[in-house]
Amino acid sequence: MVKYGMHNKMVELYNVDTIYEGEALPAIKDINLEVSRGEFVTVIGPNGSGKTTLLETVNGLQKVTRGKVIVMGQDMSHNSLKVRKEIGYVPQDFISDPSVPFIVRDVVLMGRYGKIGVMRRPNEEDIKIAEEAMRIIGIEEFADRPIGKLSGGEQQKVMIARAIAQEPKLLLLDEPFSNLDIDSKRRISDILCRLHDENGLTTLMVTHDLLSIPKRCERVIVMSRGRIIAEGEPADTIRKIEDLNVMGWSL
Repeated sequence: MVKYGMHNKMVELYNVDTIYEGEALPAIKDINLEVSRGEFVTVIGPNGSGKTTLLETVNGLQKVTRGKVIVMGQDMSHNSLKVRKEIGYVPQDFISDPSVPFIVRDVVLMGRYGKIGVMRRPNEEDIKIAEEAMRIIGIEEFADRPIGKLSGGEQQKVMIARAIAQEPKLLLLDEPFSNLDIDSKRRISDILCRLHDENGLTTLMVTHDLLSIPKRCERVIVMSRGRIIAEGEPADTIRKIEDLNVMGWSL
């Protein structure tokens, strides 16, 4: 008998299937996954392997058709809105329309609304937290620019800063380095690793790029065709990928 909601587990998925509306087949199938509090886990796999769907399911953005999703001890089928207040989520390939009027400072401040409520105005402490998040990521110079006028990489940094400003317990990162140049990728990766340790975060990140796995990562999970096919310590799991020869990657 499966015991749900164990206190040392931040994320628990038991026999989970998720099907997108209008689709006939599950995007992820029979997923069993546990992430401990304080763990840094990277999910890798080619495009279309179900990585994004997995993060959306953990975040309560996709309704499961089978199984159970428990986050921070809460059943996400009933408590997703409450739990998401403690989840910092960086979506994949966020690109804002140039006509969107929000300036960067306001977008980062949106990370505070889960704590203070959408209908309440940020106070001085909220503003300080947002400004510190921008400083950490290195986007202070963009603070008063419309987000839609920034490059894809700059917008990606804004979304990371917004997630940090939320002061989350769980950080979900969907291809967070995809629009960044090599230097920015290395710097942001180091920052995320440092914040993970300093703030006692639990981090679940997905990427298709083996070279983007952060140094802090403790466990790698491999997905293919909607299923988890391997997992373990990073170096050993990468060797398994090469042996399986199913990903079409080259190191």
